[in-house]
Amino acid sequence: MERAMDRATITQLLHQWSGGDKAALDALMPVVYDQLHRLASRCIRAERPDHTLRATALVHEAYLRLIDADVAWQDRVHFFAVSARILRRILVDHAKSNRRQKRGGGAEMIPLDEAVVVGPESPAGLLELDMALKQLELQDKRKSEIVELLCFGGLTYDEAAAALDISPATVHREIKLAKAWLHRELSLGTS
Repeated sequence: MERAMDRATITQLLHQWSGGDKAALDALMPVVYDQLHRLASRCIRAERPDHTLRATALVHEAYLRLIDADVAWQDRVHFFAVSARILRRILVDHAKSNRRQKRGGGAEMIPLDEAVVVGPESPAGLLELDMALKQLELQDKRKSEIVELLCFGGLTYDEAAAALDISPATVHREIKLAKAWLHRELSLGTS
């Protein structure tokens, strides 16, 4: 887990990096690597057992995308929120590539979290979840962002609330509604 000193260091290095200091990026990566690897491992564990992408490769790909990102970093929560989006995008791109290679291959099994959205018994895969999240985003962008931050980004309710400038109680209420909506959408799509 990150220490309070690491949190302040991360925010300071992000600000320096945003200001054009490339050495800050070199100093930042060792500090955030373990957390990014935990996020990537969590994402990979949610994939089918024979998934070909490994956590380390996922982190390295995310790193390459992060260094090319033109983002005015606010703080560590913002960094991990953007990282979560990048990890999700890499996994979706990987799934699309595999599906193309298999010409429509089988469904991918993924548990989003321990809650009701999807579970090991669910036939919904990452691509279906991604499509459902895009639909949710069209209807309610904040709910979609909360799902992404909590489930893909591994942020706590407090961190997600800070990233979105809302209260933790609102995050709790919105995630319940988002999970119910996603569960319904994914169930309808697989019937």
